[in-house]
Amino acid sequence: MTRKHLPGILAMAAIVLASNILVQFLFGQWLTWGAFTYPLAFLVTDVMNRLYGAQAARKVVFAGFVVGVICSLIGTQITLQGDGYTYPAVTLRVAIGSGLAFLTAQMIDVAIFDRLRTGSWWRAPLASTLVGSALDTAIFFTIAFSGALSFLEPGNDVSWAGETLPLLGAGPMVPLWVSLGTADWLVKLSLAILALVPFRMIVSKALASRSLA
Repeated sequence: MTRKHLPGILAMAAIVLASNILVQFLFGQWLTWGAFTYPLAFLVTDVMNRLYGAQAARKVVFAGFVVGVICSLIGTQITLQGDGYTYPAVTLRVAIGSGLAFLTAQMIDVAIFDRLRTGSWWRAPLASTLVGSALDTAIFFTIAFSGALSFLEPGNDVSWAGETLPLLGAGPMVPLWVSLGTADWLVKLSLAILALVPFRMIVSKALASRSLA
């Protein structure tokens, strides 16, 4: 690992930690605040992949994963107070779900990007992010909030996430966490398209700087 990879590692770790905390707070009825921060992880991975290759991207992902998990585990030991009770800054289930979802989704992202890197400039980042974000959403929300996995952290009451409601307020009856995951995935799809702009700008600037060096 060289110094040129350090910005990617730090950015990844900061995104994971912030998202682990923000995903526990609702934004409106169907979204969490983490939905707006976590997709940036795919932008970091794709930029590193384009500039330094798949091997370097995997190293950055793994380093960011390790740092993110450590920070998340520290967060499980920090207690916050509100409404007359205390709760951890990061629950154990959120930490586990985030870690597994992150590593799986990011590694798939790297593999797809590398497979498509010789095509049009937008194909690799768009396709890899769409597939990776879908996996990330499915894995994270299932582990973090599904009632079927309550044995992972018996002391963490996630019954609120299991309340049965129409999907996004209009579809079939599903647990609340399914609506949250669906809304999160839709946000990721939108941000995957918007992220093509900064991806193009960052990569172009970096390659131009290399040519002048």
